[in-house]
Amino acid sequence: MDANCINYAETGFFSKTIVSYLDNDPELKAFYNYRPDLDGFKQLIQNKRPTPGRQLLADVLREQYASIADTGFPVSDLVNANIELLRSENTYTITTGHQLNIFTGPFYFIFKIASAIKLCKQLKAEFPDQNFVPVYWMASEDHDFAEINHTNAGGKKIQWNLDAAGATGRLNTKTIREALNHYKGVLGMDNHAPELAEIVETAYSRFDQLADATRYMVNALFAQYGLVIVDADDERLKQLFAPIIEQDIIGQHSFKNISDSNAALQKLGVHIQVNPREINFFYLTDGLRERIVFEHGVYQVLNSDIQFTEQQLRQEIEQHADRFSPNVVMRPLYQEVILPNLAYIGGGAEIVYWLELKSNFDFYKVDFPILLLRNSGLVIHKEAADKIRKMGFKTADIFKSADNLKTMWVKQHSHNDLTLKEEWRELHCIFERVKLRSFKIDPTLAPSTEAIQARLKHAIDNLERKIVKAEKRNYDTRLSQIDQIKNALFPNGSLQERTENFGLFYVKYGRQLIDDLIEKFEPLDFKFTVLTEG
Repeated sequence: MDANCINYAETGFFSKTIVSYLDNDPELKAFYNYRPDLDGFKQLIQNKRPTPGRQLLADVLREQYASIADTGFPVSDLVNANIELLRSENTYTITTGHQLNIFTGPFYFIFKIASAIKLCKQLKAEFPDQNFVPVYWMASEDHDFAEINHTNAGGKKIQWNLDAAGATGRLNTKTIREALNHYKGVLGMDNHAPELAEIVETAYSRFDQLADATRYMVNALFAQYGLVIVDADDERLKQLFAPIIEQDIIGQHSFKNISDSNAALQKLGVHIQVNPREINFFYLTDGLRERIVFEHGVYQVLNSDIQFTEQQLRQEIEQHADRFSPNVVMRPLYQEVILPNLAYIGGGAEIVYWLELKSNFDFYKVDFPILLLRNSGLVIHKEAADKIRKMGFKTADIFKSADNLKTMWVKQHSHNDLTLKEEWRELHCIFERVKLRSFKIDPTLAPSTEAIQARLKHAIDNLERKIVKAEKRNYDTRLSQIDQIKNALFPNGSLQERTENFGLFYVKYGRQLIDDLIEKFEPLDFKFTVLTEG
């Protein structure tokens, strides 16, 4: 595929805060430590604190990957090598994370991982004495099933119908068959992508829990690039985090730290993504993930009869740290405690909420990672690309609204003069003479004359728009192609990557799709990538 890149700001789909962060706005510098560039990585590598749990992390990963080997699908040598590299002090991770959306969810899930893999390659080339391992952090403890129980492919919604509760990673996949068959049918996998059909069939039929199914599918797609998949819903890993769990629940430090940061960000006009609670942990067991609150002198698990005194809480954390699940503002801290991590790669909203967290990292003396906006992309099939070229549009033009594109096209192709600029220039000259004459008679008449001129300019502009609109009707059939292109590339007015699943693209391009994404993405360039089929 051919790649063309444009600035994120030009797309109109990214927030002012993200654009300001990428542009190195000095007002945001208090909310992170290092810039997302090679110099920032050099500084962080020099200053990085040791990661005490390296050996344990590698041991846990070995056990988690054993479930894949049991299916007869061998774990790649590169993945095994990367897990072993994590034991070494000169090895670092580049992490991205996401919920356990069925069939990987939106296309940008693939973009996140491709960005992490590409960045590791670039860092290895720049720092050959260090090792860099791409990591996908499974949000297996998240309990919002409604966010992960569906995906969209070819305009069709595929949904897993289940009345679910508790951590999604622990959900049993035995009821997903209807959604699985629907997904395979929409993609026509059995006839056009037998490899992908086998991957999803094995993932969701041979593994009992959603976390294991997701690990298998993502590993099947990315194992050849050395991606390591982490499921942090593990008692041993939670023990590494236990001192902070206890300190934060009892002291409620994250609430104060993050609330203060949010107040400071709001003064800068930043839209806050997440707000902390007094206690930012859930109590987690099979089928249960409920908030912990402090009421009437005891720690109560909402919607249950479970409660603890302070002493009982300390004992529970010591003995069963795995039952304490961090919420959205504490999960990043947990991640950075157990991983030798240098950077987190996330979407725009994720990067903004990470900016809220730095003060909490400082409080607990945990290194705050470099924040990178994941690569965003738009894949344009050859048929659509040909239509865009024939209509005379450039790559950046397709991000304009359909109405603006139609206006552009009509003005370029109409045989009529659709502007009233010359007429307005003549009227402007007349008004300048009127203003001069009225000023000589009475200087106080000038504002009235200017007001009349402004009203006339508004009327002329409206008339010009009506002329263009009338001419558009004369080209209605041709202009309908613009609507077709926009609807295909921006489903429901949103970015393709946020609505469409990767499946149909994989059916068309196979593994070359992922190869192209990794090759064309440039994580440190901060550009939106448009990939066009040649």
